Amino acid sequence: LNAAPGRAPRQHVRFLPTPADGGATELVATRVPVLADHPLVRGPRFRQLKMGAGHRLDVKASGVFVLGISHGNKLLTDLYNCHLTRVYTVGGLFGKATDDFSDTGKLVEKTTFDHITREKLERILAVIQGTNHKALLMYSNIDMKTQEAYELAVKGLIRPMGKSPPIITAIRCLQFTLPEFQLEIHCLHETQQYLRKVVHEIGLELKSSAVCTQVRRIRDGVFTLDDALLRTQWDLQSIQKAIWDCQLKVKTEIERTLS
Repeated sequence: LNAAPGRAPRQHVRFLPTPADGGATELVATRVPVLADHPLVRGPRFRQLKMGAGHRLDVKASGVFVLGISHGNKLLTDLYNCHLTRVYTVGGLFGKATDDFSDTGKLVEKTTFDHITREKLERILAVIQGTNHKALLMYSNIDMKTQEAYELAVKGLIRPMGKSPPIITAIRCLQFTLPEFQLEIHCLHETQQYLRKVVHEIGLELKSSAVCTQVRRIRDGVFTLDDALLRTQWDLQSIQKAIWDCQLKVKTEIERTLS
């Protein structure tokens, strides 16, 4: 912002001495710039900018990370109150366990994994999704026999509208090549460490062990990877364009959910 062309300095009228005929001087009204507006006097125009972070990513995770600037901080609060679903791709590796459930943690156990098949993995995923679906209905505080519940289900708005434990709304296997696998997880109120623990528990359920090799957020509510800016795009023009491109869908989602 400070590197962008600034507005022209204000002008004010000063009576300045000007040489006249006969060697005399006279005062002439002249418009001159206000020195208080000069960059060398005023300093940088923008010295602080109010920014807020949406749902954070820890140091071992990557992907979509939403920031709010100025008025965007209020919109971040509104989006938080919408309790929108986030989507991750999570990589896993069978055959070992660590103290922090990641592949970079301290190794505590090695196990066999040759008995694991994709069908067995998908059965475990179905159980996880079914269990979490019951929790979703319980924390949504909605009577599922009512017309209201039907209308919310049609709109895809059944979600806990308050604090709840992490809830997985959908989980499926994207890739399976022993000992590696990759999952797509749709969830609410999660942390990245919780997702790593899910991978660990999947390994235990399959009579083995597993560590998480990657956590990547590919969607945060209305924001996807297509909306994200790479580090090389962190400049004023790209950020302005990203804000303008996202304004309508943010407004639409907030009105649809909070109304």
